Amino acid sequence: MVAGVMGWPIGHSLSPRLHGYWLKHHGIDGAYVPLSVHPDHFREALKALPKLGFRGANVTVPHKEQALAYVDRVSDEARRMGAVNTVVVEPDGRLSGSNTDAFGFIANLGAGCPQWTASAGPAVVLGAGGAARAVCTALLDAGAPEIQLSNRTEARARSMAADIGGPISVVPWDQRHDALADAATLVNTTTLGMVGNPPLTLDLSSLPRMALVTDIVYRPLMTPLLQGAKAHGHPIVDGLGMLLHQARPGFAAWFGVMPDVTEALRDFVLGAGSD
Repeated sequence: MVAGVMGWPIGHSLSPRLHGYWLKHHGIDGAYVPLSVHPDHFREALKALPKLGFRGANVTVPHKEQALAYVDRVSDEARRMGAVNTVVVEPDGRLSGSNTDAFGFIANLGAGCPQWTASAGPAVVLGAGGAARAVCTALLDAGAPEIQLSNRTEARARSMAADIGGPISVVPWDQRHDALADAATLVNTTTLGMVGNPPLTLDLSSLPRMALVTDIVYRPLMTPLLQGAKAHGHPIVDGLGMLLHQARPGFAAWFGVMPDVTEALRDFVLGAGSD
């Protein structure tokens, strides 16, 4: 049994380490390999998976949007997000594409803060990239009554909100602080706060004390946003769990076991060094 991850470049991916841990832990005779695929050859490489005996593959940057057009079947969720991150080779040789990022996001919040519910109140989401699309989709599906979306490029946020539909309102970036007053959930999906990037500047003083704060960045694990939120007494959830949980459905489809996310797994993945 073989699966892998396609990207360009691919050396930074933690997926082989993650899936390798689960394969060993469950005693499965299988392999999960990194596949460095140039965008010009992505369609050809994807279509070759059945011929090469692969059970499927994860798809990462910059191929997620392309994959949507090249698989034979697409899940409704992946279509809404405009991207595929998990491909399964079906028994008939066809390729099924799905997106597990929303699953990973919600599962991470549930594990990190069991009392959290999306329906508790409005959510504020910062950023309008692929991750923000997955997060907004996940929050709405989980029952968030409203999303306030803010991005440095406002037009990108408006376009994304229109694509997803539902109760999403766009807040100008310079007014992002004001959107926090009634929020029950705050999510940073931007690269601000990531290693090598400027910190996210955000005044948390108006954010209700019980509001959950999460950051999908996991390099570093405790971003400046999470540090500030913790100091203010907010429940916080780091971003590593989203990466780990989103991998579970693919592993189950390829190798027949739904794996767990444990502290031992987190420690092992973090031991990989810089991303």
